[in-house]
Amino acid sequence: MSKPDDPSQPSFWSVPASDTLQRLQTTSRGLTDDEAGKRLKQYGTNLLKPKKRSDAPTLLLAQFKSPVILILIFAGGLSFFLGDPVNALIILVIILVSSLLGFSQERGANKAVEKLLAIVQTKATVIRDGTQKDIPVEGIVPGDIVVLNAGDLIPGDSLVIESKDLFVNEASLTGETYPAEKTAGVLPPETALSQRTNSLFMGTNVVSGSAQAVVVGTGARTEFGKVSERLKLRPPETEFEHGVRRFGYLLMEVTMLLVVATFAINVYFARPVLDSLLFSLALAVGLTPQLLPAIISINLAQGAKKMALQKVIVKRLASIENFGSMNVFCSDKTGTLTEGSIKIQSVLDVQGKESEKVLLYAFLNAFFQSGFTNPIDEAIRSDAAIQAHHFDASAYKKLDEVPYDFLRKRLSVLVSKDEKNLMVTKGALQNVLDVCSSVETSEGTTAEIAEVQKQIQQQFEDFSSKGFRVLGIAYKDIGTDKLITKDSEVGMTFLGFIVLYDPIKPKIAETINDLKVLGISLKIITGDNRLVAGVVSQQVGFPTPRIIAGPELLKMSDEALLGKVNQTDVFAEVEPNQKERIILAFKKAGNVVGYMGDGINDASALHAADVGISVESAVDVAKESASIVLRERDLGVLVQGVKEGRKTFANTLKYVFMATSSNFGNMFSMAGASLFLPFLPLLPRQILLTNLMTDFPEITIGTDNVDSEMVEQPRRWNVSFIRNFMITFGILSSVFDYLTFGVLLLVLNSSTVLFRTGWFVESVVSATLIVLVIRSRRPFFKSVPGTHLVIATIAVLAATIVLPFTLIGDLFGFGPPPILFIVAMAAIVMLYIISGEVAKRIFYKRAKF
Repeated sequence: MSKPDDPSQPSFWSVPASDTLQRLQTTSRGLTDDEAGKRLKQYGTNLLKPKKRSDAPTLLLAQFKSPVILILIFAGGLSFFLGDPVNALIILVIILVSSLLGFSQERGANKAVEKLLAIVQTKATVIRDGTQKDIPVEGIVPGDIVVLNAGDLIPGDSLVIESKDLFVNEASLTGETYPAEKTAGVLPPETALSQRTNSLFMGTNVVSGSAQAVVVGTGARTEFGKVSERLKLRPPETEFEHGVRRFGYLLMEVTMLLVVATFAINVYFARPVLDSLLFSLALAVGLTPQLLPAIISINLAQGAKKMALQKVIVKRLASIENFGSMNVFCSDKTGTLTEGSIKIQSVLDVQGKESEKVLLYAFLNAFFQSGFTNPIDEAIRSDAAIQAHHFDASAYKKLDEVPYDFLRKRLSVLVSKDEKNLMVTKGALQNVLDVCSSVETSEGTTAEIAEVQKQIQQQFEDFSSKGFRVLGIAYKDIGTDKLITKDSEVGMTFLGFIVLYDPIKPKIAETINDLKVLGISLKIITGDNRLVAGVVSQQVGFPTPRIIAGPELLKMSDEALLGKVNQTDVFAEVEPNQKERIILAFKKAGNVVGYMGDGINDASALHAADVGISVESAVDVAKESASIVLRERDLGVLVQGVKEGRKTFANTLKYVFMATSSNFGNMFSMAGASLFLPFLPLLPRQILLTNLMTDFPEITIGTDNVDSEMVEQPRRWNVSFIRNFMITFGILSSVFDYLTFGVLLLVLNSSTVLFRTGWFVESVVSATLIVLVIRSRRPFFKSVPGTHLVIATIAVLAATIVLPFTLIGDLFGFGPPPILFIVAMAAIVMLYIISGEVAKRIFYKRAKF
């Protein structure tokens, strides 16, 4: 088969569907799998931008992209050509080992994340080889026939072939608030984007109805792709990412200032330029936590793996920090506080009597509806009373349907039996009553609806006050018409009630209390009326719930809502477009907000929340909008996930504290010592070795134990706190470095080799042991470190003490230190650890973090 024309041909909306199918060399039976594979190679994956490469060569090269590392490699090469090959080789080997360390850890992290993301991959339904099948969205190609239903994401720019009451949310592309109706047809070429009623666009989603469409553009060739390319769209930066970036700038400023000053002063004192350059660059490596990106990736990936064991899938690693710092969690009650398994309490006529006719009509509506699957229709179809009546659906023929949508809150089906065409409508009670002009009584007579309006309202309130949900059933004889539309829903006869209940989850009150202990307030946002919402909230542990209903919310100004939002427990009768407003109000009130949603109308609220949380069974648009996906809709899973998220954040901060305390202090001391010593305090290769050895324990920090108090309350990234920590513990480290200088120079009268050996040993030993102090707010002997950290610490300490006595030590320019130095060093390190404990206690007493 020859290649189809360029699928992204402009004005596809002005071409008949049959011509488009022909041009794309496809049919209503779809492409074959072989042809789809060829087109995938031709047009590329269906992504707005290519996936970031994470293969082994790319990751390995990324370890060398730091300007400091590149300059150091160049300087090492220069040293080689100037006659110092041993020094150059040692420097290059240390850089290589350090880079391989980062590479191996980051590669493992990337593989782990890829496996997790595959679990919650968004899929689309296509017709291939005449059969419907679900495939990953990124595998969609031009010429694919896609099948769309409510909740589906549009996987590529497409032309509608056929549709039924199809409404699409295009707000992300056109800014229009209300869903746009889509039908097959041909439009003029000059039709504006928002008026193209026969076209579907990638990045939008189906609100209601169904359709089949042919894909004409994918990835960057779509309208959304053009917009994202122009605006360079990227996900909003999380607080964690913003904090890491600011921290990076802080270190860069300190490093540049120290390195330039050190190099300039050493050159001023007429020391060899190349040695001074290597020394300054080695200081930069020591100051720069070059493993920070790898450590963050490793910690977050390991955290994501642990969270996955708790059935929490993290789609965006940076959201773990927000997840851990969340203090307000908003959720609907269905499936979260309740079982989510709707059951029928009773089926009643207008006078409150059990009614077989209401039962039959409810069954017909639920049986024949073909919109999105929902628990209410499943409950009606499987209800024991209906099963006992053995209703025969085959006696009826479905003619048409008007699917449910969130504006009408009704669903109508048109069925035929014995040449009589009957429209049956089911939905929210008030919305069904709005289209009724009469009611049918128990005796089969009809009456004006106004005559029984108060009686209906009273029954509704009685049911609601007991926590039951109430739907209405109505019908209408359509005569000979075989098609219905929304306009047909008028002048109907109200038949009766479907009374439903959703059992409260066992132990849900305990789970809500567990959230409270973690510093997280639960806020219920529901479409149910305030009576039902009030009863349910009391059952789950809110003795006197403070409730705001949707109509009140509508009249309330943003300022008034901001003043009340933190004191409100339940938001009832909430319209879909009000959810985002509630979330934004919580954020403006200073909260880190999580929102859990699984429906079509939850996407904007999920986007607005600091942490968008969905469930594996959610519609595509909800899962795609979420940062975190729960494999079970269970608050207990959420509790465990929050704890793991906080542990991950705590361990990430530990590395930052380590990199900015003893490391910073050591490098600062070295720069200062180089000003008054007649020789370089440490050779460049010795500085790099110091940095490498102190990195080994820090790499294991992702597996470290976390104290319970670090999990009990939400914590947020705070650069000011980190800066103060760096200054406090950096100065403390420098004090003991200079004490070591004094012992080496004034007490031991050390030679250059012994001075460098002594300082290397003291620097590595003190930096390694201080990790055990600053990793916890408790006294170090009351907080048990992780097994891997202990092993790495012991290994580094042993290697550091033994190294000066070996041939490798000779290569690095070290010599065996005297016993007196070993004793003095042990005393200095012990005093340093004690001082670190005292400084830590004072620091945390004054700090608010």
